[in-house]
Amino acid sequence: MKTMDLNEILKSRPYPGRGILVGNAHNGTWAQSVIAYFIMGRSENSRNRVFEQTEDGIRTRAFDESKMTDPSLIIYHPVRMVGSTTIVTNGDQTDTIRDALLEGRSYVDALRTRTYEPDEPNYTPRISGVVNRDGSYCLSILKSLDGEPGVCQRNFYEYSFLSYQTGHFISTYEGFGSPIPSFSGEPVRVAITAPTAKELADQLWDSLNEDNKVSLYVRYVDLRNGFAETVIRNKLGDDFYSAPKGPVWQQD
Repeated sequence: MKTMDLNEILKSRPYPGRGILVGNAHNGTWAQSVIAYFIMGRSENSRNRVFEQTEDGIRTRAFDESKMTDPSLIIYHPVRMVGSTTIVTNGDQTDTIRDALLEGRSYVDALRTRTYEPDEPNYTPRISGVVNRDGSYCLSILKSLDGEPGVCQRNFYEYSFLSYQTGHFISTYEGFGSPIPSFSGEPVRVAITAPTAKELADQLWDSLNEDNKVSLYVRYVDLRNGFAETVIRNKLGDDFYSAPKGPVWQQD
């Protein structure tokens, strides 16, 4: 599979919806696992959100609580951790996967209990990623089969450690439409050349459509010791930056 430029992909798609990037970077000295997640919005309700740091990841919350009309499907924990495993998703299936891992089951077991989102006629796909301590990772997408209600297509992709500066990207949509076309095909193999989380965040934030982008999360984890650099960009509200100070890995 050809390695693509994610920034060019995002610049060419004004509305990819929500997107996940997982992979591995290298700063010239050591390897880092990479996780990035962004949300976009068209309605006032969807755009009225920010990312907020939590003890084990991030959550979405309303920027202006008075303008929140429907929290379902848009308020959730996109990123959580179980030991040294990181979960990143576009919905409350984050908690479904977390609960399964804590019970000794797999992320596949967890996602077989879930389907796409019930937002007819779009039936927005549920996209998820799981990143392991050694830098290997998994991606999945649950979507309706050709827009047919009641038929859920579940695709799972597992990747052992790839070459440095490489990752995979998946999003909910491929552009505008009625209904909005779901992501199709396998996750896209992309280059990750930014040596730091801040530099990757700058690149991705600049590449996302100015009108539709809402929030972005990027984290680099040193594969030697679990020390993490974290960046949050919010179109509304405050940004967040945390330099590597200690391991984010919890006890397995």
